[in-house]
Amino acid sequence: MATTPAVKLRVFSLNCWGIRYLSQHCSQRYEMIGQLLKEEGHDLALLQEVWSEKDYLFLKKTLAHSHPYTHYFKSGVIGSGLAVFSKHKILDTFLYRYSINGYPYMAHHGDWFGGKAVGMVIVDICGLAVHAYVTHLHAEYCREKDSYLPHRVVQAWELQHFVRHTSGCADLVILGGDLNMHPRDLGNRLLLSYTGLRDSYAEAEKFEGCEDGITLIAENPFINKKELEPFENGIRIDYILFKQGLSRVSVKCESLSTTTGSVPGKPFPYSDHEALSAVLLLQSEEGGGPRPQRCSAEPDPGLVDIVNEARTEVKVGLHHAERMRGTVARMGMMGLALLLVELAIALVPWLAHSTEHAFPRASFYLLGALSFTTLLLTALLYIFYSTQVKTLQGAEDQMRLAVTGLQEKLQKRSQTQPVEQGRAQGEPASTSANSP
Repeated sequence: MATTPAVKLRVFSLNCWGIRYLSQHCSQRYEMIGQLLKEEGHDLALLQEVWSEKDYLFLKKTLAHSHPYTHYFKSGVIGSGLAVFSKHKILDTFLYRYSINGYPYMAHHGDWFGGKAVGMVIVDICGLAVHAYVTHLHAEYCREKDSYLPHRVVQAWELQHFVRHTSGCADLVILGGDLNMHPRDLGNRLLLSYTGLRDSYAEAEKFEGCEDGITLIAENPFINKKELEPFENGIRIDYILFKQGLSRVSVKCESLSTTTGSVPGKPFPYSDHEALSAVLLLQSEEGGGPRPQRCSAEPDPGLVDIVNEARTEVKVGLHHAERMRGTVARMGMMGLALLLVELAIALVPWLAHSTEHAFPRASFYLLGALSFTTLLLTALLYIFYSTQVKTLQGAEDQMRLAVTGLQEKLQKRSQTQPVEQGRAQGEPASTSANSP
């Protein structure tokens, strides 16, 4: 069977740490990132934390000739921070915003304001439909007491659904981004097991860069080493994942490289994360029929265990949200009680036919402001936690149905295997009692 020449696809991914006015040396680093992309000539650049549209427009202008096709995904209060630059024509785009993403009152973390999402672009590369995804999941902040774990697990669950249900017609699927998960974390296992995506670090024939492929290194001057504890050397939370799609196109990772801290000749690195650069080798066969596409997860006992583990974490988050909603409701009742007391105090002069107020006016107004503020804040928080409860309940219901479906497939497979083995060995399917 004839084969067409192999196509090399260079993919770049970087968390740019572009929080304007807060991130250090932001303008200079964007100039360095733009220069790097222009010189290296990657086919696809998948960027995260490009929080400022002004910085995106700067990159767009800088890369106008090397990467003429681009898209900026807008979401949330300050945007999703996701951007794609491509040498090849972008045919279509879509954004899915995660249904749960931290807490608005945790302003110092800021994830809730970012509108975390996954962006998809469909790119035509040498006649192949490449579905490229870029995403950024909720940060961990504390490994030992990770209050955001249920949120990140739900995001990973929604991410795998989004990738599976939008990549059915793809010749090649690529996912790049800051997943904020270690390689063996629950969300990562859930994503890889369900989608069949392969980790470029594990698959690469050649690797150059930081030891163990870590992308948050202790030597980076922008990183607080305490945030890496108990991992002294660093952690790997940024990925380029890939898999072959519908057509007869084989794909392998020829090489993967990471940056290694400060840029040569510069006093600082591109970002607080290391950049990833993967070279994927695509080989298509002429005259071949379409490749059978897996529409759902294979019945694997290990996958059942992973989904059950995810359900457990989601239930933990659900119980926490329910407790917080109850606490907020009680606080709201206190605010309402204060308002009623305020009303009673206001009615005293009227009932006593007196023009003088028995309660000091300053204290009266202070009590009124306190009760109104308490009632307003608790009402907003009650709505927020009620939304979280519904979201977590919905995710847990989906996981329960998925486990049931996988278990039924496993049961059917276990019933059909003995029959197939018997036929393979030449045994009759059944014997008759009256046979001679």
